Amino acid sequence: MKKKSDKEKDLEALKKDFEKAQNMFVTGFEKLTVQQDFELRKTVRGAGGNYRVIKNNLAEKASQGTPAEKILSNLAGMTSLAYTSKDPVALAKALTAYAKANPTFTFKAGMVEGRAIEVKSIQELASLPSREEILAKVLFLIQASAQRLVTALGGVGRNLAVVVDQGVKENKFSQ
Repeated sequence: MKKKSDKEKDLEALKKDFEKAQNMFVTGFEKLTVQQDFELRKTVRGAGGNYRVIKNNLAEKASQGTPAEKILSNLAGMTSLAYTSKDPVALAKALTAYAKANPTFTFKAGMVEGRAIEVKSIQELASLPSREEILAKVLFLIQASAQRLVTALGGVGRNLAVVVDQGVKENKFSQ
């Protein structure tokens, strides 16, 4: 058994994790085998997140005064948390893909950017492009506009050079 002081340290460490984590998914994991749990943890780490099996009352106590308080109150059944302060889309995609392969893994609640979301919204979040894809598209659009501007400006000089060249060839300009 843990000493009370150790339990309080664990509670404080968990509270600090909840304060840092802007994105969190509360899940149920009943009837997962050890191998499936290992794969799940590996998947979450690969998406840049943390995974933790937690007691419901401990989660509720640690979440008091944090944005996660709304989604971690009144939990029932076996509960685990996947959380990150990075890209929520990558974590949602990883968890959704895992849930499709393992139907016993379910979503209970979610929080994105400190706001509680519904379970069906997690599926919608997983269908969004990742942060890197969005940034690449924005950079492409910025670069394409700049490239078109340079092409247009270069075209004016090129057209002027063609007109001058034709004038010289036809002796329309006196030397």
